[in-house]
Amino acid sequence: MNQFFKNSRLVLGIFNSIKIHSKTTKLTREFSNLSESWKSMEGFVKCSANFEPLTPLSFLERAANVFRDTTSVIYGEKMKYNWEQTHNRCVKLASALVHLGISHGDVVATLAPNVPAMQELHFAVPMAGAVLCTLNTRHDSAMLSILLMHSEAKVIFVDQKLLEIAQGALALLADKKHNLPLLVVICQTDESPAVENSNPRDHDYESLLGSGDNDFAIRWPRTEFDPISINYTSGTTSQPKGVVYSHRGAYLNTIATFLLHEMSLFPVYLWTVPMFHCNGWCMVWGLAALGGTNVCLRNVSPKGIFENISLHKVTHMAGAPTVLNKIVNSPPCDLKPLPHKVKIMTGGSPPPPQVIAKMEELGFGVNHLYGLTETYGPGTYCLWKPKWDSLPPDKKFILKARQGVQHLCLKEVDIRDSTTMEKVPADGTTIGEIMFRGNTVMSGYLNDTKATEEAFKGGWFHSGDLAVKHPDGYIEVKDRLKDIIISGGENISTVEVERVLYSHPAVVEAAVVARPDNHWGQTPCAFVKLKEGLSVDDQEIINFCRDNLPHYMAPRTVIFEDIPKTSTGKIQKFILREKANALGSLF
Repeated sequence: MNQFFKNSRLVLGIFNSIKIHSKTTKLTREFSNLSESWKSMEGFVKCSANFEPLTPLSFLERAANVFRDTTSVIYGEKMKYNWEQTHNRCVKLASALVHLGISHGDVVATLAPNVPAMQELHFAVPMAGAVLCTLNTRHDSAMLSILLMHSEAKVIFVDQKLLEIAQGALALLADKKHNLPLLVVICQTDESPAVENSNPRDHDYESLLGSGDNDFAIRWPRTEFDPISINYTSGTTSQPKGVVYSHRGAYLNTIATFLLHEMSLFPVYLWTVPMFHCNGWCMVWGLAALGGTNVCLRNVSPKGIFENISLHKVTHMAGAPTVLNKIVNSPPCDLKPLPHKVKIMTGGSPPPPQVIAKMEELGFGVNHLYGLTETYGPGTYCLWKPKWDSLPPDKKFILKARQGVQHLCLKEVDIRDSTTMEKVPADGTTIGEIMFRGNTVMSGYLNDTKATEEAFKGGWFHSGDLAVKHPDGYIEVKDRLKDIIISGGENISTVEVERVLYSHPAVVEAAVVARPDNHWGQTPCAFVKLKEGLSVDDQEIINFCRDNLPHYMAPRTVIFEDIPKTSTGKIQKFILREKANALGSLF
């Protein structure tokens, strides 16, 4: 494993890498002085009685005692565990990993959908002292091989249905004479294990777990700043970067997330957010803290969502706006009356108010959040105020679509000028960049000091998202920094144009990017997917936008087609930009 993790002092490594800047040198000195502060207080002592590194692993230890008989995992008709069983399985799996040769700081990768093994691996891997690296299930063999090489993973756990992709990646690594990770195949279906008669280096998940020791001593983190996971960015705009999370940050963001999701004890959570994405927005660990039930769902569909809600009395779920859009536009036969209000968190891209309104008509309670991979997922949320309940529906859902305020465990979120770092006025119109600082910001990018320095420039994490701050302190995302359209010197927010497009009765999905223009520089180009059975032409869409927007903001080009997305529901605008650029100037 590389020195980045072998030294295990990840946060100190990040600070040392940026000492070349005077401001960060001062910050480093302040950080190193923290441990000295105890010595200045006579009669006080820091010891095992009053200090323990923060880690979400403690949630599972407690769950095994407090919630031992409570259902922890449900998968299909046959698989069901309680928290005592889940704890025992995780301990045995951690033991088995150590027997395979995994040591402190080694990386263990996964390639799997939302199956019980993914929930277990979130605890078992760090319990073995290792670092979990959850990989996107939509990666092809080429990208998978790049990320395995970059992370230096020693083991990869692969769902049986994704085995061919993983084997293709390993073949590419072999061609490059790169050390191959051990392969463990997850088979949690009615099918027979996939590793029979295969490479003798390969393992079957259940067999490997069964070989572990019930009395294994958990390898607790040496410091709370030890890395717990690597999450690669979605790569919607560039090559994915490995975002490193610490035990401390994961612990705190887990608490913040279940608080903003308004969870109490014993929630029943339907897994519609990929567990590989920001560790399921940290809710994989959070459900152990609350004695909750993980309802695992391999494939996400409106029919499956409603069936599971009814069958298991689901109380909470989450998903990108595209998941909500699928639900509200699904055939009536797939929609079933909800037995009770189901709270759903949504984030990933600004949700159209129209979609939020339709979800609430169906009986869901929508809670809107915002964040990035670099902020452990949720960083802000639209904290709802009782005084807004009496507002007309249209105004209510416009408010709910805002990105809101920082959650409990972040020190500060602000809108600032990207260059000068000055605050922008809270007037609801001046655009600046969203910036974060606090305990739930990443430790840094794996093996990428330059990108880490750039991200933390000026003592804040730069999100790359443009937003305004309203007089009430709530923020509202307007665009990605690279997505803003500049036409004739005017800034055009693609989010604003998309919001109008979604209000057209025939539109089910929309995305707007810049098209080059010889006169204006750029003009808006809209990619639109229509509802099934409906038909309109491009001029009708253009006229509709001109009726609801300043004319310069209305698209001049409309293309009707399916819109490409990542597996987490984010629209891949870089693909659309390439198409728009290929069109050239309109005139």
